[in-house]
Amino acid sequence: MKKVISAGWAVLFFIVFVPQIEAQEDLLQQGEKGPAVTKLQQSLIYMEYLHTNPTGYYGPLTNNAVQKFQSDFGLAVDGKAGENTLQKLDEVNKLARIVHGEARGETFKGQVAVAAVVHNRIQSSEFPGTVEGVITEKNAFTAVQDGQYNLEPDRTAYRAVKEAWNGYDPSKGSHYYYNPVLATSDWIWTRTKNLQIGKHVFAD
Repeated sequence: MKKVISAGWAVLFFIVFVPQIEAQEDLLQQGEKGPAVTKLQQSLIYMEYLHTNPTGYYGPLTNNAVQKFQSDFGLAVDGKAGENTLQKLDEVNKLARIVHGEARGETFKGQVAVAAVVHNRIQSSEFPGTVEGVITEKNAFTAVQDGQYNLEPDRTAYRAVKEAWNGYDPSKGSHYYYNPVLATSDWIWTRTKNLQIGKHVFAD
């Protein structure tokens, strides 16, 4: 009987407590070590928030870098890399891939303008309200269609995303852009032109 009761408590403990343990594994914070910390540090280094080599140890420098990232992207600033912070890091990487795929070779202002268009779409009720939704919308971005989205973005692309998310909008609120030399859509020519930066016309 005692064995049955003990087994019952063991099952109950597993059911009640294991999900909480699994959830806690998604949280990285100061004092932790391991490959997940190394991966986080590599992202922060490439985004120019952490200025050191990856060590795999979540110390004060990593904590401060996470806080700066959280502040720049409107997250609760606690220095902990929880679900929201890790998700935002992933979103920034996707945004940088769009900027790099669509606007590499353009001036920094032109790259920020492309990032700003994505930001403006996310803020608009006429478009999906998420990064994933906007960039995967059918025929929205050439880079997604032709595979240039899969290229590794450079640091300039990450800086452009950061500037756009901090309010710099060279596109003047535009929701579209196109290269007038390459554009094949008749519809895009019906958009109201706001300005041209480099090879891209920005429009609404």
